[in-house]
Amino acid sequence: MAWIDTHCHLDAPEFAADVLEVQRRARQAGVSHCVIPAVEVSNFESVRCLAHAGNDSYCLGIHPLYVDRAVESDLLVLDAQLAQYRDDLRLVAVGEIGLDYFVPELTRSPLREKQEYFYREQLKLARKHGLPVVLHVRRSADRLLKHLRDLAAGGPWHGIAHAFNGSDVQAQAFVQMGFKLGFGGAVTFERALQLRRLAQSLPLDALVMETDAPDIAPHWLYATAAQRGAGQAQGRNEPCELPRMGAVVAQLRGMPVDALAVATTRNACVALPKLTALLV
Repeated sequence: MAWIDTHCHLDAPEFAADVLEVQRRARQAGVSHCVIPAVEVSNFESVRCLAHAGNDSYCLGIHPLYVDRAVESDLLVLDAQLAQYRDDLRLVAVGEIGLDYFVPELTRSPLREKQEYFYREQLKLARKHGLPVVLHVRRSADRLLKHLRDLAAGGPWHGIAHAFNGSDVQAQAFVQMGFKLGFGGAVTFERALQLRRLAQSLPLDALVMETDAPDIAPHWLYATAAQRGAGQAQGRNEPCELPRMGAVVAQLRGMPVDALAVATTRNACVALPKLTALLV
């Protein structure tokens, strides 16, 4: 079995001391490829270098959680780098971009308007450079969809709605628009009833797997507030955890794990077409 982790932040500080070992463990576990999204201009170079060093791929974009310190010229930098590296097979998407209405200050002016502006402008850049998008979706699915529809005249969209946790209707809207939906650590929690229903009921060709490492730890790495108060450390999520997450999804769907690995790898290549050449 070979899995693709379609979303992991290998450039995060949590991996600074042992990223090569993290990549080695991922390969040993059967994760053949990782997609590393950027979050702001300052880490564009680090994700590119990590992707080349580890035989992985990367995305360039400005994350909604970082728009508070983004400036207009960052969009010019993004545009320039998308042009500069357009022939780099490892540059597979514009991302991680999107909207976040979970963090209170991002729901209020001026940051609400600023993150919508940066999201829309980055969608335009994805259109300009012919790249898919990797979307951050947190309590923001309807607004994300609105802007995608507004710019739909440029042709069908491709990409991934990362860590999707919306309604059935929202899920269907993203799928109909051309997106795959990312499932990872959150689906391993039995209390995540809606998310598990989606993982079970969505068409198989709508799913991709991801870890969002080091974030969104699966239940076997998660420590509750009480456990942390008692001194238990929160487990660090890594790409090597992906096959076990995949086994949870396969069990929910009542299908063989290896069949899910094959299907989600194929789906990732549909969502991010430049991956196909990298997996040969």
